[in-house]
Amino acid sequence: MERGIREVKLEDLVGAGLPAEEARALKASLDDVISRLGFGSDPRDVWREITDRRLLRPSFPHSLHQLVYYAVYSNYDESSSGPPLYWFPSLYEAEMTNLGRIMETYGPRVLGGSYRNPLTSFRLFQEFSVQNAEAYWSFVLKELSIVFHKEPRCILDTSSQNGTWFPDAIMNIAECCLLPSNHPRKRDDSPIIVWRDEGCDDSPVNRMTLKELREQVMLVANALDAMFSKGDAIAIDMPMTVTAVIIYLAIVLAGMVVVSIADSFVAKEIATRLRVSKAKVIFTQDFIVRGGRKFPLYSKVVEAAPHKAIVIPAIGGDIGISLREHDLPWKDFLSTVNHLPRSNYFSPVYQSIDSITNILFSSGTTGDPKAVPWTHVSPIRCAADSWAHMDSQVGDIVCWPTNLGWVMGPILLYSCFLSGATLALYNGSPLGRNFGKFVQDAGVNKLGTVPSLVKGWKSTKCMEGLDWTKIKSFASTGEASNIDDDLWLSSRAYYKPIIECCGGTELASSYIQGSLLQPQAFGMFSSASMTTGFVILDDDKNPYPNDQACAGEVGLFPIYMGATDRLLNADHEEVYFNGMPMYKGLRLRRHGDIIKRTIGGYYVVQGRADDTMNLGGIKTSSLEIERVCDRAEESIVETAAVSISPPTGGPEQLAIFVVLRHGFTAEPEMLKTKLTKTIQMNLNPLFKVSYVKIVEEFPRTASNKLLRRVLRDQLKQEIYAAAAAVRSRI
Repeated sequence: MERGIREVKLEDLVGAGLPAEEARALKASLDDVISRLGFGSDPRDVWREITDRRLLRPSFPHSLHQLVYYAVYSNYDESSSGPPLYWFPSLYEAEMTNLGRIMETYGPRVLGGSYRNPLTSFRLFQEFSVQNAEAYWSFVLKELSIVFHKEPRCILDTSSQNGTWFPDAIMNIAECCLLPSNHPRKRDDSPIIVWRDEGCDDSPVNRMTLKELREQVMLVANALDAMFSKGDAIAIDMPMTVTAVIIYLAIVLAGMVVVSIADSFVAKEIATRLRVSKAKVIFTQDFIVRGGRKFPLYSKVVEAAPHKAIVIPAIGGDIGISLREHDLPWKDFLSTVNHLPRSNYFSPVYQSIDSITNILFSSGTTGDPKAVPWTHVSPIRCAADSWAHMDSQVGDIVCWPTNLGWVMGPILLYSCFLSGATLALYNGSPLGRNFGKFVQDAGVNKLGTVPSLVKGWKSTKCMEGLDWTKIKSFASTGEASNIDDDLWLSSRAYYKPIIECCGGTELASSYIQGSLLQPQAFGMFSSASMTTGFVILDDDKNPYPNDQACAGEVGLFPIYMGATDRLLNADHEEVYFNGMPMYKGLRLRRHGDIIKRTIGGYYVVQGRADDTMNLGGIKTSSLEIERVCDRAEESIVETAAVSISPPTGGPEQLAIFVVLRHGFTAEPEMLKTKLTKTIQMNLNPLFKVSYVKIVEEFPRTASNKLLRRVLRDQLKQEIYAAAAAVRSRI
């Protein structure tokens, strides 16, 4: 059992890396907290007092933060009290948020006498938003930069099974991003993008105003209009630079369709996406510059397809390579409209709100990836989620390393521009200190991450000495978060909240998220997103009661603003609805996640439905086992859990794949014993590890999702081959 906070001695603090004088001061402060709260006080109250008083500084060694956090919660009983919490909103903070503000305005009217304040009434208001979506969206649309060229007949038409949003509306969502709004500080001279290029890390941060962005977008829209037709699909395969953002908005403004392609893809994957989308042209760069090295990009595009390419230089004003005869340098593309008297003005192309603006792709690994169309509705949803859950406001500076080829790229772009926040872009690798220095120098106060990125920052200690204390909140998506990595991240800004997000390209949003109106627990989601309803299904696809702690496949309510109503290369009904049960007269929408609801109503994503396993008749998830195994041994960086059917048949057996830290060695048999003991102590005494395999790295999709299926198939082949060899010798 870990030592409790009352048993932590001065020498423990010194042993965790704190100089003696600072250790004495911290010990006195910790003793004061314990004394004032009294014996037997709730560990959550102790931790809240420690963080409110900022006793744990970002400059302290991570081992010191670990010591105090785990000591505070050493004897905490999650089974009766819910998850350990690390961040607690004050009523004042809650009332200052976007959502808190409209709750104070509309809450008494829509909830009546049940309304108290944004903290105690949050769950009631979220339920109200599900049951009265039209009313909620009428509130939120007033807060975002949404302008309809022709107003919708209504907000929601429920005459069809899944509803129709904003019927008959005509608009252009890119125009909404580019115009000053009724926000008092979203003006033409407001900074809308800040950025820095790798290699210029000691230079001032670059800034672009809303007016400058609008003129650049309109210039590119004119050039597009001169070359292509409305409705044409135009691909972007380049890093998320200022130029890429300008091109993206210009394509939408001109009534064309963005085809999103991640710059990490190989030629074959690029070719597939160009073929499926029927793209007419592709915008790309000559190179990608990362970590001081140049990586070819244009050559991959050339290998992929004969499509015309418009090529932007990665460095300076000139292309660093020779182009094919039919390809066009960026300068020449822009020069096609030099003759226009007002080349930096373009009249937006207005379309039906359900017109396609962007084709994104799922990260499928077999066959063609699903082509997911976004309409003008999709950006409204993702911006509204960011407004409500991340509290994006005018004046915020938001940074999230991503790419327009993945769903987070468009989400980030629209979330900033429709809320009036400033988009912060680092054109270089986010892995090292230079990225962290940009976060510091740009004054970023909302930082988005993926867990593997945080793990790298923590393990390399590359961010030590940087000041991230302007950050008001973090966000995380893409993978399951590691508690200890999140502890490190949150501590960089005096334990500010990490808003966990889980959704999908086809939803244009997250269906579960953290909220600044609720206390937060590391690696967990505190709420369904606003207007989202779902149930958790048991093995027979029956819904559990909404207040019951449970685990199962999630079923989304089908009337979901922003979600797709079609796929371009697959049967939408088959993918998302066939085989799902009815609930209150409506067929639930499939998402494929297994989620766990804890005591206290928090959520953990336990993996995809095909990542569950049956061990001794007990249903569990890979993620649940991996959370325990990752902390079992200091030599372990990460683990992957899969189940294997024995060659001779019988119950599934548990196999753990392990990646070791650099410089560490370990024997599989030793790890098998240790991991079995850890799992039995922390999860279930009946579970046993049958196989351990040490590997250098895990196979992943291009979006960094762990491919457990590949690991499972590889190990199965090895085990079955070994069994066959034994049989052949008998």
